[in-house]
Amino acid sequence: MTDFAGLESRFGAGNYAPLPVTIVRGAGVYVWDEAGRRYIDMMGAYSAASFGHCHPRLVKALTEQAQRLDTISRAYFSDQLGPFLVKACALTGMDAALPMNSGAEAVETALKAARKWAYKVKGVPTDRAEIITAEGNFHGRTISIIGFSSQTQYRDGFGPFPPGFTRVPFGDASALAAAVTPDTAAFLVEPIQGEGGINVPPPGYLAEAARICKANNVLLLCDEIQSGLGRTGRLLACQHEGVTPDGLMLGKALGGGMLPVSLFLARREVMQVFTPGDHGSTFGGNPIASAVGLAALDTLIDERLIERAATVGAHLLDRLSAIKNPIIREVRGRGLFAGVELHRNMVSAGTVISRLLQAGVLTKDTHRNTIRFAPPLIIDESQVDWAVDRLTEVLNEIAASTVQA
Repeated sequence: MTDFAGLESRFGAGNYAPLPVTIVRGAGVYVWDEAGRRYIDMMGAYSAASFGHCHPRLVKALTEQAQRLDTISRAYFSDQLGPFLVKACALTGMDAALPMNSGAEAVETALKAARKWAYKVKGVPTDRAEIITAEGNFHGRTISIIGFSSQTQYRDGFGPFPPGFTRVPFGDASALAAAVTPDTAAFLVEPIQGEGGINVPPPGYLAEAARICKANNVLLLCDEIQSGLGRTGRLLACQHEGVTPDGLMLGKALGGGMLPVSLFLARREVMQVFTPGDHGSTFGGNPIASAVGLAALDTLIDERLIERAATVGAHLLDRLSAIKNPIIREVRGRGLFAGVELHRNMVSAGTVISRLLQAGVLTKDTHRNTIRFAPPLIIDESQVDWAVDRLTEVLNEIAASTVQA
């Protein structure tokens, strides 16, 4: 049998630390390894596999378009991009959208738009535009984005970084208000921080941030790459507080788990700062990506997956919160976007993740010693129960061994 893990380790860069399992097949909420063992996927590829693995409708959209027309670049119009953009704008309430590939590219696009808007519309002096970000943020791994990360590892060895960014505590609206200056172009924020530890801000935070931005003629840019497209039980996480941002980033689930698809969406005043040649991507908005993106949005609505995430997500959070174990420090989340933070002095989340793998549950740990749960939105309550039961068993075993020691 081929040692696939060994091949990756020998010939790939060491920028990931995968769990010791090789996945070869997936269907719905389940994946199988090379030995034929089945696992339930409770991570959903960091929200990218929101529709489950190999959803028939998305596979059909991908294969049919791939057999008809592939990449032509944006040098020409296609019959797929326009309908995709129309659907995305109609659902989100935005005026226009700019297609890219990865989530980080969508964020970079938003940063460029905000800066040019600051100079051309707001009147900020050239090269003085500032963008405020939040502590604990994760918006990608490009040089400019890691430059305003608060994670030391993300920055270590990659400087110097582009200037023009400042950070304020996440969830603290007064700190945001104090940081705004006449040169502030935008506030970039995740409505719920995913990689930072599934951090949910205090009630009213996002609405107050929107008020502060509007009062100071500052753009509110919401990164919904992980939290959007139904994940939290609303189309967008910012909608829980009735907030419509000036700019919005979507990705991950937008590609239906099939391929990278991302969008920067914004009000017309923001998007119109771009002129031909200002920004682009050879593959961004290609016919296959557009066909899959449109099918993903249609599937989200037609299968009522947003409503499903709200209902099944409430069940998931109830089940997680009901676990009585001293190892658990806190349960956080909204919809099918949950984190279980563990007491660091009792066990590492990585240890629990490894034990869950042995029990047939796949997920990953993230910051704040937190186990992430972001399963496909098609998951049902019985499948949630099975996974939470395995977590309960693992934590109970660890707690018992800790007491005995």
